[in-house]
Amino acid sequence: MSAMSRSDFETTGATMRDIDEYVALVQSAYRGESSRAGWTTEAQLLTGARLNAELAGATIADPGSAVLLLRTRPAGALRACVQITDEGAHVAYLGTLAVEPRRQGTGIGSRLISIAEGYARREFGADTVRLTVLRQRSDLIAFYRRRGYAPTGRTEPFPYGDTRVGTPLRDDLEFVELKKRICDALTHVDDPAGDA
Repeated sequence: MSAMSRSDFETTGATMRDIDEYVALVQSAYRGESSRAGWTTEAQLLTGARLNAELAGATIADPGSAVLLLRTRPAGALRACVQITDEGAHVAYLGTLAVEPRRQGTGIGSRLISIAEGYARREFGADTVRLTVLRQRSDLIAFYRRRGYAPTGRTEPFPYGDTRVGTPLRDDLEFVELKKRICDALTHVDDPAGDA
């Protein structure tokens, strides 16, 4: 699928009315058979829900977080989303980046990361963005590294036993942390190769 031009989409902040659509998009990008149409699937690592309505609603209601939705014009179909959270001390956390499986590789993921970084700088005064990725997702780690995120050497345990994030299919899951310094002159990345 060809890359979309900037005029083809708009980015809005999620509201409670968007919860069902938001949850469905995240699920389709990461879990179940539909996720296998894209490269960001983690269906080989986990089953069950990637996100539920309760967690999505809590994030949307949190004044220290924003869920950014990318919709096509003029129809308004949801194509991608990302969460950005203020962690204080000029650091923001980027998570739940999801792109509709059949639109992965078109540059949407890179654009939304750039938009989220700009939001973090403008709204939270952040100069650093961090994220965590399952250690087993070497393709996803490489994707973020191409966008300037570097591994810090820190790891975080997977929340085994928390059914809200799905059922793991292996017992060695853990997250690795990556960070990126963002500057005043944030640039837009248009690299569709291996893009989310």
